[in-house]
Amino acid sequence: MMMINSIGAVGSVASEIRPQGAGAAASGASPTEFGDVLAQMSSNAVNTLKTGEAAALSGIEGNTSVQKVVEAIMSAEQTLQAAIAIRDKVVNAYQEVSRMAI
Repeated sequence: MMMINSIGAVGSVASEIRPQGAGAAASGASPTEFGDVLAQMSSNAVNTLKTGEAAALSGIEGNTSVQKVVEAIMSAEQTLQAAIAIRDKVVNAYQEVSRMAI
């Protein structure tokens, strides 16, 4: 179930990327920049990790149920794994571009 949530989060961010063609201009909405999307994703990832850490500390103190602690930590773990996978893809894409002949 947690995997569906992380996929949904990625899908919601991906749906915010709009092409700069006539469709975006006709709707009056400004296109989202790739850097803005990455900044928003990294901000969301940091917030998720902080929430997991706070839940873990609260669980150690005995203020939060074990189930909520495990859910928060699993969500943080999946967010971290997604961030690492995205980083790896960006690095691989950069390496591919740098190998292209000019």
